Amino acid sequence: MADAMESPFTKALMADPAPLGLAGFAFTTFLLSFTNAGIVPAGGAVVPLAIAWGGLGQLLAGVFEMRKGNTFGFTAFSSYGGFWLFYAFLNLFAGSGMITISSQEVGYALILWGFFTLYMWLPAMMASFSLNLTFLFLWLAFFVLGIAALTGSASILHAGGYLGFLTAFFAAYTSFAIVTNSVRPGTLPLGPGLFKKKA
Repeated sequence: MADAMESPFTKALMADPAPLGLAGFAFTTFLLSFTNAGIVPAGGAVVPLAIAWGGLGQLLAGVFEMRKGNTFGFTAFSSYGGFWLFYAFLNLFAGSGMITISSQEVGYALILWGFFTLYMWLPAMMASFSLNLTFLFLWLAFFVLGIAALTGSASILHAGGYLGFLTAFFAAYTSFAIVTNSVRPGTLPLGPGLFKKKA
């Protein structure tokens, strides 16, 4: 009876926002990593994608994770949505001459994001194996890209781009698996989390 009386709006709010946030993060990261890895020349396409999908899409996912009471999801999606907006605004403001930024500033900012991701990796380990790998390669990518910015090394930048590809792949797979399993449960594995307390 309760299910029959449940409104479509209430049912919609029960949808899992994680695949949206993971997809926005994954495909924006893919696009930027093509440039970082030296595969395609730097262009402007990543900035609008960073605002629309990587930024606002993840912030929206974070809001709905908060509604579900998921502290990890709320913190992760809101923070990385903020990262992509930071990246987009940094490029827009610097390109328009509104601000001047140094490579050292960018390097230290990326390393700080690496430290944040490192501590987010620890709870991600307990969630699933695919999230474990996503956050593992992400904190490595942030540190490597930060070092690349500080040293000006193209080879280190390219290494960071390939770490970005690995990050994006596992984030995209996790999104795909959650969506697929919502239609047919148990179709794709996410892998067990580590260090979980046994019930």
